[in-house]
Amino acid sequence: MIDHNQIVQLLRTVIDPQSGIDIISKKMVQNLSVKGNSVSFSVSSSGAKDVDKFQLHEKINEAISSKYPEAVLDVEFINQGNGDRPLSHIKNIIAVASGKGGVGKSTVSTNLALALKELGAKVGLIDADLYGPSIPTMLDIKAEKPVIKPLYGRHRILPIEKYGIHSISIGNIVDAEQAVVLRGPRLGGIIKQFLNEVIWPELDYLIIDLPPGTGDIQLTLVQTVPLTCAIMVTTPQEVAVSDAVKAMNMFRLEHINVPVIGVVENMSWFTPHDMPDKKYKIFGEGGGKVLTKLCKGVLLAQLPLVTDIRVAGDTGKPIVLDESHPAREYYMELARKTAQQVHVRNEVLPPTRTVAMNTQST
Repeated sequence: MIDHNQIVQLLRTVIDPQSGIDIISKKMVQNLSVKGNSVSFSVSSSGAKDVDKFQLHEKINEAISSKYPEAVLDVEFINQGNGDRPLSHIKNIIAVASGKGGVGKSTVSTNLALALKELGAKVGLIDADLYGPSIPTMLDIKAEKPVIKPLYGRHRILPIEKYGIHSISIGNIVDAEQAVVLRGPRLGGIIKQFLNEVIWPELDYLIIDLPPGTGDIQLTLVQTVPLTCAIMVTTPQEVAVSDAVKAMNMFRLEHINVPVIGVVENMSWFTPHDMPDKKYKIFGEGGGKVLTKLCKGVLLAQLPLVTDIRVAGDTGKPIVLDESHPAREYYMELARKTAQQVHVRNEVLPPTRTVAMNTQST
C-alpha cells in the first residue's frame, strides 16, 4: 500500500531546476491524492521552460518509482499557485536602507540578522552594496568563496554559512583589493543573480543590506522580488534624516508601494568604555523620531555609539554574539520589535507585488 506521507518525503528529494529548492519546500505540489496504486497531484510551474518541466517530471517519476515501482503516476503542470512567486520558500524579505553612507547600516543589518537567528528564526543576508561590501569583514568570511553547484545543466551558487546564517556578497567573489567598476545594467544583473541563482534554503527572513540612496540596485530589487517591508537607518542629525526621507519615499511611491515598518536610529549617543553610564549625544537627537513620524511606522531601536560594537564588526564577531556585552540587548530588542512589526504588516496589509518594468519608450 502506498503511503501518503512517504510520497511527500520522496518528493522532498526532487529539486526545482529554477530555484534549487525541493518542490515540497517551495510549495509547488498541490492537490496530492493517493488512492490504491494511483498517485496524482499538480505542480505549479509558471514561467518554467518546457525542458525544465520535462526534467522535473523525470525526477518526480524516478523518486516515486524508487520506492513504489507499482505506482501509477498522474502529474499535471499548472501555471498558478504560491510556488510561482519568486523566492516563495522565503517567508519575509526585508530591505535595510539609508539615505546616506556612514550611518552604520551594514552593522545594523548584520546584527539584526544574527539577533533574529538568536530568536530561533532561519535567516539569510544579502550584501547588496556592490561598491562597498562590508558583510564579509563583519562575518569573518573574507577569504571564503561561494561554492558553485551544477543543477540540471546550469550553475547555481551556494550561500556561505557562518554563525548559523546564510550570506552572499560581491566581496566573496572579487578580490578585496579589486576595484568594482560597474554600471547600471551590470549592477542589476548581479542583484538578480544573488536573488535568482543562489540556492537559498527555506528562510523566515532574508535581510538585504542596500547601498545608500536610491539607484539601480534598489530599482532592480523591487522589480525582481516582492519585498515584505523596508527598515530605514539614520543617525540623529538633520542632514541624515533629510537624506533618509528621500530614500524612504522611493519605497512609498505608488507603483512600488513597499511598507516601511520602522526606523533604526543609530549612533544615538556615545558611551565611553570607561564610563558606561554616560551618554554624550554628539550627533544631536530626535532624528529617529522625526523619520518614524513621517513613515508612520515604529521607532524600532535607538542604538549607542560604542567602541566595542565597531571592534566586534572589524574583527568578524558581531556584538550580538557576545552574550556578556550590554550592547547586545539593544540589537536583541531590535530583532524582537522587527519580528513583531513584520507579523503585524503581514496580518494587516496584502503581499507586496514586484514592480512591472516599463518598456515603453518616451
